Amino acid sequence: MLLPSQFRELVSGRQRGAKAATLRLALCLAEIPYRLAVTWRNHRFDTGGCKIHLAEVPVISVGNLTLGGTGKTPMVQWIARRFREQRIRVAIVSRGYGAEPGLANDEAMELGQSLPDVPHVQNPDRVEAARQAVHELGCQVIVLDDGFQHRRLARDLDIVLVDAMQPFGFGHVFPRGTLREPVTALRRAHVVVLSRAAAIDSSQREAIRREVASLAPQAAWAETTYVPQALRSASGREAPIASLAGKTVAAFCGVGNPAGFQDTLRLCGYRVIALREFADHYRYPRTDMESLIAWADGLNVEAVLCTHKDLVKLARDRLGSRPLWAVTIGVEFLAGQALLDAALARLMPGP
Repeated sequence: MLLPSQFRELVSGRQRGAKAATLRLALCLAEIPYRLAVTWRNHRFDTGGCKIHLAEVPVISVGNLTLGGTGKTPMVQWIARRFREQRIRVAIVSRGYGAEPGLANDEAMELGQSLPDVPHVQNPDRVEAARQAVHELGCQVIVLDDGFQHRRLARDLDIVLVDAMQPFGFGHVFPRGTLREPVTALRRAHVVVLSRAAAIDSSQREAIRREVASLAPQAAWAETTYVPQALRSASGREAPIASLAGKTVAAFCGVGNPAGFQDTLRLCGYRVIALREFADHYRYPRTDMESLIAWADGLNVEAVLCTHKDLVKLARDRLGSRPLWAVTIGVEFLAGQALLDAALARLMPGP
């Protein structure tokens, strides 16, 4: 099975040779039924063939157009905090992808640590989850995490994140590319947010904005970057990002877009001498934990770093003799914050 970075190397065309070309051809053939299925499903929702259920409170969806790694979780946190600042009861609803039966998944655990006063309801049936959030938890607003493709629950605001580093899925729907659905789906978006915008220059950002405007002229436009905030241990201790600046570290991650994590480490000024990559939502069984410990102990590094999503699953402060820290990140707007604030304000319940 290909790791996320290996898959992107293949479908981007950067991996060369006869074997890679043959694999891409096979993926092109597999793309056809997937695209047809997605198109038919969207047609059913668009024409009323599939029922869309209304919630009793405003619903804000945060989603993306491509597979994994656009920074949905920090955006969900930012929006939820916006409502909590106004003393509005907000709940997060998600499918709970990758969760073991009866347990929260990694994203729910991460959000639970970052937003301890915001309930999170996980259920593959998001319509039922929304009912539970309203009737059992008394929420006044729902934030639907990873909701763009999950259309059974109506939403009042559809926010779609586009990753500046890989905005349009290499021009193909999965499995030939990383698009979850054709780019024309952006016509459903109310707000399009270019995430990791600081990773590219202003002319590249403008080119992406124009492309999005041609697909979704009705959508407001915003640009964000993800700013490293602190180093966090599993026991809840925090240290300044700068405490390891210039130091030699090792890192690992199990996320959908490892390039984003690597860019974060670069912004922190760390000297990363070793990096291990795992599949998105990886659960880290005992054998892999033993392997990681042996790997860390064999390196001359000050610390080992991972994402917050990885740390909540590992629940340990050290890998062998090395301290283990997660790099926590937050959203910073480069453009369009006032537009998004205004869209959120329109959905805030009255006194």
